[in-house]
Amino acid sequence: MKVLTLALLLSLPVVHLTPPQPLRQPTTQATRRSKGGRWYFAASGHAVYCYGPVMTLPRANGDLQRVATFCRDGSAVVPLKD
Repeated sequence: MKVLTLALLLSLPVVHLTPPQPLRQPTTQATRRSKGGRWYFAASGHAVYCYGPVMTLPRANGDLQRVATFCRDGSAVVPLKD
């Protein structure tokens, strides 16, 4: 009887309890470039956090305008207040 019980216990499948792997969050360009960002004052009056370089772009009337690039809110270009 002991042999039958021991054989039955050894024939059962062994369940390995491992902690579940954490889910990976999809990365966007803004989250990949999280280092080196800086706060800027936008022309709209709001503060924006941008990762890219500040560039000078021509306006439609020929004037130049400073813009910040690759901002955290998803904007590619944000006009800056001078």
